[in-house]
Amino acid sequence: MNEVLKNLIAAESKAAQLFQEIENKSIIAAGKTEKEINTEVFQLADELFGIKKYWHKRIVRAGANTLYPYDENPADLRIQEDDIVFLDFGPILEEWEADYGRTYVIGTDPLKIKLKKDIETAWQECRDYYFSQTDLTGAAFYDYCVQKATEYGWEFGGPIAGHLIGHFPHENLESENKLNYIHPENNKNLFAPDGNGNKREWILEIHFVDRAREIGGFFEQLLV
Repeated sequence: MNEVLKNLIAAESKAAQLFQEIENKSIIAAGKTEKEINTEVFQLADELFGIKKYWHKRIVRAGANTLYPYDENPADLRIQEDDIVFLDFGPILEEWEADYGRTYVIGTDPLKIKLKKDIETAWQECRDYYFSQTDLTGAAFYDYCVQKATEYGWEFGGPIAGHLIGHFPHENLESENKLNYIHPENNKNLFAPDGNGNKREWILEIHFVDRAREIGGFFEQLLV
């Protein structure tokens, strides 16, 4: 394992600890707004690990807002009883980036629980497929993730299924440069090295939605 990957795994390990503490402290609860939860998570990350910098905007989305992909900025919602919520945070730990996303179900709604389970299972299946390949374009991998959504009875909710990750600030993720993304227009092999001949590391993100029922779920982490 190269040093870059070791550092990315270490950063993600702390992000996972942060998310576990979010659960332990019951920060995600009915009655709070998305913004309030966002602030509490920011404060907790600072207390636990001294995290003050994030390489992308911090996302907390609930209810109908879980339909929106990253680029959108929907109005702040209050968490309801029997709601669904997802978090997407990109903390910087010792100048290494993490990108971690999880979904939470408040209550016992069986469809929301199924959605949460499906995205976690699909993420693992997509991960296993990735590592079974040696020549896989971003477009082909995106298509595979979309097929998984259909297979589980959902719609894929995002225009991408992941992106590069690295030392902060990593290769500029300009939206117009599709080669930086697991995107339907990226026809470059994801296993190809970067411009300096170094191995590239990827984040895989799974976003399934049901637009009729106005619910979505999100699961994201490093492809290892």
